[in-house]
Amino acid sequence: MKNILVVDWLDKYGGAERVVSSIASMLSFDKCYMLINVMKQSDITKVFAGKDIQISETNLKYFGKNFRFFFFLFPYFLKQIKVEKDTNLIISSSFSIAKGARKTNKTQLHICYYQARNQRYLWDNEGIYFSNLIRMALSPVLFILRRIDISQSKTPDYIIANSRYIQKWIKRNYKRDSFLIHPPVDIRKFPVIKKKENYYVTAARLEPYKRIDLLVSAFNKLNEELIIIGSGSQKQKLMDKASPNIKFIDYSSSEIVHSVVGRAKAFLHAGLEDFGIALVEAQACGTPVIAYGKGGVLETVVDGSTGILFFKQTPEAILEAIKRFNQTKFDCNKLRENAERFSRHVFEQKFKLHILNKTEEWQEKNKEDSQDILGH
Repeated sequence: MKNILVVDWLDKYGGAERVVSSIASMLSFDKCYMLINVMKQSDITKVFAGKDIQISETNLKYFGKNFRFFFFLFPYFLKQIKVEKDTNLIISSSFSIAKGARKTNKTQLHICYYQARNQRYLWDNEGIYFSNLIRMALSPVLFILRRIDISQSKTPDYIIANSRYIQKWIKRNYKRDSFLIHPPVDIRKFPVIKKKENYYVTAARLEPYKRIDLLVSAFNKLNEELIIIGSGSQKQKLMDKASPNIKFIDYSSSEIVHSVVGRAKAFLHAGLEDFGIALVEAQACGTPVIAYGKGGVLETVVDGSTGILFFKQTPEAILEAIKRFNQTKFDCNKLRENAERFSRHVFEQKFKLHILNKTEEWQEKNKEDSQDILGH
């Protein structure tokens, strides 16, 4: 049985890549297709769990690290992905367009794991990615790309959503049902640290949708230390805006993240999160969370017990949440217990069973279709 993995692209080792790593460790893949690979070799080894998997890129690779500027050409480059005819199973991991990878014969089974709202920039109505003026100028292109995105959503035979929030989003935008499996969190790498120090922390890709700018604005008004772990296109802009009590460090390893997050008094997150692996990692090491109370966060953080939620994306709402946080006591054991619901072990058990069930269902369906054809 030949298995193929399809991902959008590889650039940084983040939450989506950790999910792919877990999938690659439990299933045997012959090849991984993607639009482009600009990831460091050391991180590629992490993604594929040390397995020797052949990587196949499209011609988008010639644009290098600037590939995101050519988002309007992603559907064109996706067509360059040609899955071999002797493939039995296609697993796609999609936060952009990987779901649209097409089969080369009808007996192949394609199951897609939705890592997030796909192609957020096409569906964004809040001006996070484009100013109103640019959005107006791009509106004909965005309309066409949304229609293509909806068409691509019909490609997988079955869909797995990473949260109830994403399940509802898929149903609303793509009119498709999905099965819920929360993503894996390797909580073994994040043991509880009970002794906390007097600083706050966040860890994220420094991109617009993570809303790190709101945290910077809030802490510019506080005499409290904030450590921001991560890198991305917004880093210099955020550093220019930040006051001296805000420090930036690059993500280097889970050990360093655990050390910094584990000793923090609280982990902050101001973006709308589809699930939020980093928030679960924080709880795993006994660090309570202060987060925007919408999306996947409602499935991972218990307000008043494992964290504090705020419901407006403003610096003022963050400051009020911090005030509530300082008036609340948290139990490290409860935080850890909550995190264990999302362990890698739980994910892999559910994922394997679901793939097995759907493979058997698909084989039975194809047998029935074949009999129908012969009968006619």
